[in-house]
Amino acid sequence: MTMLSNLAPIPELYVSYESAQKLKLEAADLLSHDLTPRQICDLELLMNGGFHPLKGFLSEADYDGVVDNMRLSDGTLWPMPITLDVKEEFADRIEIGQDIALRDQEGVILATMTVTDKWVPNKAREAEKVFGADDVAHPAVNYLHHTAGKVYLGGPVTGIQQPVHYDFRARRDTPNELRAYFRKLGWRRIVAFQTRNPLHRAHQELTFRAAKEAQANLLIHPVVGMTKPGDVDHFTRVRCYEAVLDKYPAATTTMSLLNLAMRMAGPREAVWHGLIRKNHGCTHFIVGRDHAGPGKNSQGQDFYGPYDAQDLFKKYQDEIGLEMVDFKHMVFVQERAQYYPVSEVPEGSTVLDISGTELRRRLREGLEIPEWFSFPEVVKELRRTSPPRSKQGFTVFFTGFSGSGKSTIANALMVKLMEMGGRPVTLLDGDIVRKNLSSELGFSKEHRDLNIRRIGYVASEITKNGGIAICAPIAPYATTRRAVREEIEQYGAFCEVHVATSIEECERRDRKGLYKLAREGKIKEFTGISDPYDVPENPELRVETENVDVDNCAHQVLLMLESMGLIAG
Repeated sequence: MTMLSNLAPIPELYVSYESAQKLKLEAADLLSHDLTPRQICDLELLMNGGFHPLKGFLSEADYDGVVDNMRLSDGTLWPMPITLDVKEEFADRIEIGQDIALRDQEGVILATMTVTDKWVPNKAREAEKVFGADDVAHPAVNYLHHTAGKVYLGGPVTGIQQPVHYDFRARRDTPNELRAYFRKLGWRRIVAFQTRNPLHRAHQELTFRAAKEAQANLLIHPVVGMTKPGDVDHFTRVRCYEAVLDKYPAATTTMSLLNLAMRMAGPREAVWHGLIRKNHGCTHFIVGRDHAGPGKNSQGQDFYGPYDAQDLFKKYQDEIGLEMVDFKHMVFVQERAQYYPVSEVPEGSTVLDISGTELRRRLREGLEIPEWFSFPEVVKELRRTSPPRSKQGFTVFFTGFSGSGKSTIANALMVKLMEMGGRPVTLLDGDIVRKNLSSELGFSKEHRDLNIRRIGYVASEITKNGGIAICAPIAPYATTRRAVREEIEQYGAFCEVHVATSIEECERRDRKGLYKLAREGKIKEFTGISDPYDVPENPELRVETENVDVDNCAHQVLLMLESMGLIAG
């Protein structure tokens, strides 16, 4: 099919400026919901037409249709549930038919919503159908079960104002702004490239070829909303993209930023990305191998097959109204000093390629990154945000029963690291934190969780700023430890140390007399006695403290930090 773009404006959900001023005053008296970062991304694309034909957050009937067969209740193709999840306490205050104000995290009213539906979803079913498995190794499934609210609200949205972005403002375009830009330049065939990673030479080759084959102009359309935990931050990525733009022939290529919260849903996500790009005026879309795949599942297998996304997209491409362009895996042929698609490499040639893992290793260890692989300007940007590991901040997170020896080993480790010098070291011991950060908290499950989250937040800030954080709480719950790990790993290494002293030995030591009080029922919900402890399955290190001196335990941690490249030997 010969795709030509229809660049007429698409419907937005905003009211006029005058109506918005009036509505803002009225909305001030409404019950308010403070949007999460993901909901702000969703709301922005609902309001500006990026999620056209949606008129708001999905009703229960639309949600069921999307989850079961990728269709709204009227039969329109839509693969991703766009839902307003809220806490039960908030949902209890809502009547069907009520208007609520949707505010950003500073309290600015972005929109109002008329609540037409309120229901408790079956999240296991949503995970199974949308993401292919109810497996919390998938970041979106983990989000669904451990971050998202229990109740969904559905209903149409009336847009008052766009979320404010202070960064890269000139690079952010609504679907209608991009359509107007394409109209102005006379572009009628536009191939979109979706990315959440920096662009290297192979990507530049691939996108340039894809545009040439489709006889189309190129839109580089990176996601700057929420991507996968551990991805390069969008500030660094956008600086990298800007460095690469000059490498394309003049006037053939443009770049615009998409404030999308990705779900990493593989095949369904590819179809969703296609519909979003169609709304932005594109005619072609590059779908990669394992497009929007989240990596490995709990069994160590890939969540999706390498071509599942391409197969599903092909099936629906006529209905999406966008033609798929195959993502060709490009490799560098040494003898010809140029890139070729893997399938066209001349026989007997030497093929060079660097995987993402290998690139991260080279950055981490300060090793050379060859010019055939990436542009010097891109490497320079990546090195600015990714110094060698031995110069980055990191967190050592001790977990174990009360009395297991966590604090003693943590103290010894702190002294050893301070002796080595080079980076500031902060000890966030359980008792110190309780006194200075969490003095108002009790010992209920909810309060203990909150205490660990606070420790995680402080450790992530220390790590981000190049320091070493040593944490030594009990941290009995695996889900909370995982959340802390994810928060910290955005900025540096996280190293979990399980101090595996048995409960019998801890009780025998009982320096603070806590076990005795717990046995007498005077301390409720005591870890290991009346409350569970989730033993870490894959900590970076497990140390036994029975019949081992503290110095030796601390030394084991140092050796592990050395093997991870975090400290010089």
